[in-house]
Amino acid sequence: MKQLKIKSQTSNIKSRVGIIDVVAHDAKTDEAVLVMNEAHAWDGSDAQLRELQERFNAYASFLLDGEMDETHPELAGKKARIEVRCAHIPNARALELLGMIHDQLAFQDIKMEVIVKESKIDN
Repeated sequence: MKQLKIKSQTSNIKSRVGIIDVVAHDAKTDEAVLVMNEAHAWDGSDAQLRELQERFNAYASFLLDGEMDETHPELAGKKARIEVRCAHIPNARALELLGMIHDQLAFQDIKMEVIVKESKIDN
């Protein structure tokens, strides 16, 4: 993944629902990559999981509703991948939700990967 070209990045805001952290192009796979940074520990609370779901909804809408094509025309028509970059390994409840999200995104031909620091968990 060293060949990612970062196009935009936001600051660390407390509630980041509706904010795409990073939009990039992976030249190796020729995919548009949306990065979701999750620096906090996973507590499995309903509130945390609800926010995670809402963030994924925003990311999927950004891809599916054509907003990415408008704001990043150089990425238009490319396959898409959402990467969740975590500082901590997700707990069981978060992993279950991530698995369900993965399956739903796959129906839309969107890949999803969970990356924990230097380790990668493919969903």
